[in-house]
Amino acid sequence: MKAAVIDTYKQSMPKIKEVPIPDIRSNDVLVKIVAASINPIDIKTKDGGLKMLLSYDMPMIMGSDFAGIITVVGEKVTNFSVGDAVYGRVQKNRIGTFAEYIAVDQGDIALKPKNINFEEAASIPLVGLTSYQTLHDIMQIQPGEKVMIQGGSGGIGTIAIQIAKYLGAYVATTTSANNFDLVNSLGADYPINYQTTNFAEVLKDYDYVFDTRGGATLEDAFKIIKPGGKVVSIAGLPNYRFGKEYGVPLWKRLAFGIATRNLTKLEKQTQASYTFLFMKPSGAQLDILGHLIEAEIIKPVIDRIVPLTKVAEALSYSQSGRATGKIILQMTNDSEKEVRV
Repeated sequence: MKAAVIDTYKQSMPKIKEVPIPDIRSNDVLVKIVAASINPIDIKTKDGGLKMLLSYDMPMIMGSDFAGIITVVGEKVTNFSVGDAVYGRVQKNRIGTFAEYIAVDQGDIALKPKNINFEEAASIPLVGLTSYQTLHDIMQIQPGEKVMIQGGSGGIGTIAIQIAKYLGAYVATTTSANNFDLVNSLGADYPINYQTTNFAEVLKDYDYVFDTRGGATLEDAFKIIKPGGKVVSIAGLPNYRFGKEYGVPLWKRLAFGIATRNLTKLEKQTQASYTFLFMKPSGAQLDILGHLIEAEIIKPVIDRIVPLTKVAEALSYSQSGRATGKIILQMTNDSEKEVRV
């Protein structure tokens, strides 16, 4: 099968190579991938930015989420059958969705929502699960509460806004003025032009902040959070508490604690909490998201669809930060698309 492969960390771009179709375990299904999506974590992984948390043997196939059709099921698989159209986010130690096939545990997939195509379905798993676990599981948003979502027109932001509104929140978000109409259409109540306005100067007393930027932007979140509020980041640094919860070795937890001393200080000063989220794959939560999509409460937002052979161009575009919604890699040609489920 064809796959986008890197041979070493910090390789400029992956190369398309022929590699063996993966073997499946007893709880796995083998999926013929129709489409996969590009996420910032793919670039961080390629560049070695997550080595403190995860390290991979090389060569490595890139990619974390996908949509496709099951071609083989393991002997212990009970929830799916050959021919099922599914979507999912693989476990972090089994990445490799920028390929024609993937072996994935049945617990990490769900049936594809019936009212969207494979490309749209592939755009959902990572950003949908990240947003749901942030807004529903950690923040536990209640109707009328206020949440600030960074980067409202990006892959995460476009889905997070919709989930936050479903949960009943008042939503502020940062984006460029050109994308105000988009984020308003998704439900944003207060779009802020990050190019001209610092959100920390116009917002106050927010219950929650969903940070997708890290750095100084993350620290600014504590300027608007109310006592008892929660700041959740997918772009900041893991702290000591995160390391303990995930069973990280003590030396790494201590390193996390030192690196996040300023965030710990800000927590104490504001009486708020800081959580670094490392999203967990969940077929059960994808099933929930699928029902919300079928009910037209959530809709995918796609910037562009490109063939696997142009993965380098797609990754470069992702790194530019100009994408509105998701960038999709397509594995099948147009003639195959006409007969898909």
